[in-house]
Amino acid sequence: MSKQSKDTHNKPTDLKMETEQISKRLAMLDHRLDNMDSVITSLVERVMGKPLTMEVTCPKCGEVVQINIMGSTRLHGKEKIGMGD
Repeated sequence: MSKQSKDTHNKPTDLKMETEQISKRLAMLDHRLDNMDSVITSLVERVMGKPLTMEVTCPKCGEVVQINIMGSTRLHGKEKIGMGD
């Protein structure tokens, strides 16, 4: 009985369906990672420009914890191309 179920699972149509499902899942994961990248990039740009305060509530005790993130950006003046100019 188990041999028969293995044989039906290895049909080319089943493999094609599994391949398509894996491809769809990879595309969904790629889309999610792109969204996360956009959010993280936006957050980092904000932090580098000005302070950011995050408030996190502890799920066990309910206490609110504030996290202050400070960034510093380097202000660049006019860059010199040549040393002897």
